[in-house]
Amino acid sequence: MTQQIASHDGHAHGEGHGHQHSAGHAAAPGHKHGHGHKHGHDSTHLDWNEIAPLLERQAEVASPAYADAAAWLGTLAPVPGVRRVLDIGSGPGVITGLLAEAFPAAETVAVDGTPELLARAEARARARGLGARVSTLHAELPEGIAGLGPADLIWAGNSMHHMGDQRAALVEFAGLLNPGGVMALVEGGLPTRHLPWHIGIGRPGFEARLDAAHADWFGEMRAELPGSKDEPDDWRALLASAGLTPAGTRTFLTDLPAPVSPLVRELVISHYTRLQEGWGGRLDADDVATLDRLLDPSDELSLHHRTDLYYLTARTVHTARKG
Repeated sequence: MTQQIASHDGHAHGEGHGHQHSAGHAAAPGHKHGHGHKHGHDSTHLDWNEIAPLLERQAEVASPAYADAAAWLGTLAPVPGVRRVLDIGSGPGVITGLLAEAFPAAETVAVDGTPELLARAEARARARGLGARVSTLHAELPEGIAGLGPADLIWAGNSMHHMGDQRAALVEFAGLLNPGGVMALVEGGLPTRHLPWHIGIGRPGFEARLDAAHADWFGEMRAELPGSKDEPDDWRALLASAGLTPAGTRTFLTDLPAPVSPLVRELVISHYTRLQEGWGGRLDADDVATLDRLLDPSDELSLHHRTDLYYLTARTVHTARKG
């Protein structure tokens, strides 16, 4: 059985809630059938193509933070010497483009298991004038890791946690690195926040309860992966066990205070809409009612009209060098 991955540049499995998370991100766990929360439908499976626009917008909003991360990587892997970059789980290619811009001597390869997302990545690279240096590679991971070819930099943006045996996958990725090459994992950080603790609807602490629901979902998603291993998220130790030398960990902040732009407001509404579609069975009746009001354009306290809406998140990048 193969496992398709997509970037969490856009935090696709539950935007920003801790485990990214995150290349991206965001979309809540969803499904293809469009059943609302009233049906109690719940799924740990994602339709990556369906949520591609949301992934793209999320990554665009966080692009300054990811650009800072790419610049930091340039101090660990000297820019002129980086000739091939792999973006693992590239999704629609927002981060692929940033990596290509940060490493202008390199071929940057967008790697993903969803052809529609790779088509978006290719079109995006052409539009940004990067088409000559950005290529795409369809691969089912982790089975296809060995076929990705050598690299000087491997970026895995919130994609590692979609591989059942993360330790084994890291060993394979380490085997692709040229001497002196760098592995960069985007995993962890802080839950994304959009609302204050008291929002004037329902019980205070709404987003904290969403975090708890997400944690349950994330554990189920991990357990269902082919070859899933119960592995603590000690990324420094896992990188070292793959034969790499840890080279530092940094966290990058995206801080967009209230009042937010129309684009950010649209992004938050899209995120909560997917929560409504996919998480109804994980929330109590009061929180379901809160979510309904937040998404009701006629409600003055909805996300469509709130003046206290903001976007705050942090993404952690763990690095290690070969040799």
